[in-house]
Amino acid sequence: MADQVRWFAELGLADLDQVGGKNASLGEMISKLSELGIRVPDGFATTAEAYRRFLGDTGLADKINSQLAGLDTDDVMKLAEVGRKIRAAVVAQPFPPDLQAEIRAAYERLAVDNPEASFAVRSSATAEDLPDASFAGQQETFLNIRGIDAVLTAIREVFASLYNDRAIAYRVHHAFEHEAVALSAGVQRMVRSDVGVSGVMFTMDTESGFDDAVFITASYGLGEAVVQGAVNPDEFYVYKPALRAGRPAILKRGIGSKATKMVYTADLEVGRTTEFVDVSEQEQRLLSLTDAEVEELARQALTIESHYGRPMDIEWGKDGVDGQLYILQARPETVQSRRSGMAMQRYRLGSRGTVLVEGRAIGQKIGAGPVRVLESIEQMHAFVPGDVLVADMTDPDWEPIMKRASAIVTNRGGRTCHAAIIARELGIPAVVGTGSATSLIDGRPVTVSCAEGDAGFVYDGILQFSVEETSLAAMPDIGVKIMMNVGTPDQAFAFSRLPNAGIGLARLEFIINRQIGIHPKALLEFDTLPEPLKTQVGEAVAAYPSPRDYFVTRVAEGVATLAAAFAPHPVIVRMSDFKSNEYANLLGGELYEPHEENPMIGYRGASRYLSPDFADCFAMECDALRYVRDTMGLSNVKIMIPFVRTLTEAEGVIDLLAANDLRRGENDLEVVMMCEVPSNAVLADQFLDHFDGFSIGSNDMTQLTLGLDRDSALVAAGFDERDPAVKHMLSLAITACKKRGKYIGICGQGPSDHPDLAEWLLQQGIESMSLNPDTVVDTWLQLSKLPRVP
Repeated sequence: MADQVRWFAELGLADLDQVGGKNASLGEMISKLSELGIRVPDGFATTAEAYRRFLGDTGLADKINSQLAGLDTDDVMKLAEVGRKIRAAVVAQPFPPDLQAEIRAAYERLAVDNPEASFAVRSSATAEDLPDASFAGQQETFLNIRGIDAVLTAIREVFASLYNDRAIAYRVHHAFEHEAVALSAGVQRMVRSDVGVSGVMFTMDTESGFDDAVFITASYGLGEAVVQGAVNPDEFYVYKPALRAGRPAILKRGIGSKATKMVYTADLEVGRTTEFVDVSEQEQRLLSLTDAEVEELARQALTIESHYGRPMDIEWGKDGVDGQLYILQARPETVQSRRSGMAMQRYRLGSRGTVLVEGRAIGQKIGAGPVRVLESIEQMHAFVPGDVLVADMTDPDWEPIMKRASAIVTNRGGRTCHAAIIARELGIPAVVGTGSATSLIDGRPVTVSCAEGDAGFVYDGILQFSVEETSLAAMPDIGVKIMMNVGTPDQAFAFSRLPNAGIGLARLEFIINRQIGIHPKALLEFDTLPEPLKTQVGEAVAAYPSPRDYFVTRVAEGVATLAAAFAPHPVIVRMSDFKSNEYANLLGGELYEPHEENPMIGYRGASRYLSPDFADCFAMECDALRYVRDTMGLSNVKIMIPFVRTLTEAEGVIDLLAANDLRRGENDLEVVMMCEVPSNAVLADQFLDHFDGFSIGSNDMTQLTLGLDRDSALVAAGFDERDPAVKHMLSLAITACKKRGKYIGICGQGPSDHPDLAEWLLQQGIESMSLNPDTVVDTWLQLSKLPRVP
């Protein structure tokens, strides 16, 4: 079998020209990583020489090359016609007798222990899975192939798929000579994930390029459903430093709908060996992997990444029979890893409109145009460049259309499906897994926004948006730390690419609102909730051991994601500062919140924490932060207490934190106070006896110093942080902190909006300014023009 068939165990990366990137990588892992715990199912591969003989001995190769010579791949109809003819000719071509004999012999050896075993037959192009080429998914994969005759048929089908429309177009657009690319077919023992779980993982965040996390998708059944985009999978993020330290490391768990799964059929005919079946509603609401399985997969991903020395794209499967996790493929990640970190492009929507559908955002761009709903590739003639492509799901053959789209929207799919991968390669915004995008009216103008975090939105009409290009090569020294106000974790990885000194304000109430959406009391008193509220809450928490665990885990995930994204810089987390009217808007909130005439100066901040009615809710917040800091090891998290009116409240809240095992000084814990009430500035030195510093909340400080309602249009003109009375309060706070050697920062847009205020703050000796992310670079450059303070 020296020439035409090779065992995976005999292969390595040096054999790429003979068996392609995919099969060479399988061999590399079997031979080099098995002893490190990487389990890869065994198999064999036909070689590039076998493929060339298969086509060349009969003159078929010359006929194919003549048909492809001069083909205009932008003429999608002609491309489809030529590709179809070539594929039919390849499938009809018999194997040379000696090659067929070698394949039979290899199959018999592989199946000797289990004649009923099934196999996967996959493509591996000799130019595939190279660092600078992403041929992934272009060729066919056949699963649950049983018997030698079916294996031989599947291999011919794999060979033919080198000439599907996307593969032909991709080679032309990337200047690969058709005859320079050969195909190897890999025959690999199937993992029984049809009765288990499978998915894809990347050793970096696919959207931002953040490389300290492993991103894992998972769904029931065969992984091809995830890759094809037929299912919206669960998603997990795992923090690499915590994993390496042996600590709990899961940053985020996202439950996908998982409405369907791909399983085996009893049919032996190639192309009919798998089918989709519905997943029960109960299973849909659960996570498909345990925490232990998620972390084990992430450890295997780190081992593979370390061996290859670059970010990796990995397919995996959990065998539902033996319960083991297996690696099925591993290839270099080819989009984010090629991007330069010296510049940042940011798309910004002018204003939001009516949301038509929503799903998972792919990329961070915005596109707009008329909707073009396509049910199949045969309708490609109706597609006009600049249209928004809308489909149930796409497959690799859609690439010639996809590259002409202003945006892509699908009903199904997750962030690791083919549609998502191709959209990233092409740099086109895509929203996948919307559930109902194909119900949009054909020709309707829409705007597709992927610039607002994990969620992608399709808005009615053509909305205005801007694109900003920012060079990050050399930010000047300005003598003050620029931090960020980050409300939700969705964009934390992307924001961390901006120049920064950490997060100066992370609002816990934003995390609660977005990641939980349920009043904490409704979770704690779940058993006594009235219907239908109890059913609504029960469905939301179904994947967690208890409603309380749901709250603590989800808050911890949000805080941990922020802390991991910005580590080792400090992340100052303000404990929840909902007003009573805002708490009432949470699910179940109307059962627990009082009606207040002026919630802005009512039941909020420290006084709420110290209330006996809220003690068990505050304890859940403390549990979440303690888990992030002490268990996950993200001790860069600092705590901030808002709206502390009196010294008695200051002392009481510090004692309350200690009672919840969050003690100042332990594990380097610092507790900062939001300096936003005039009493805080007037008695600054005494408040600092209880806290490690101040973060000035200029909005409330201005409002309360000047005695005006900042939400009232009638007096809004009088709101100005530069008023002498306000500046006097700020000066008292800054002076006190500097005298005590304690932290002093400001979180608010005042320094961005008013350069003269920023200059005054620098003169006063402010340590940090925490700004909204979209103003960080401009404000930084603006401050660099101010005179330096000695």
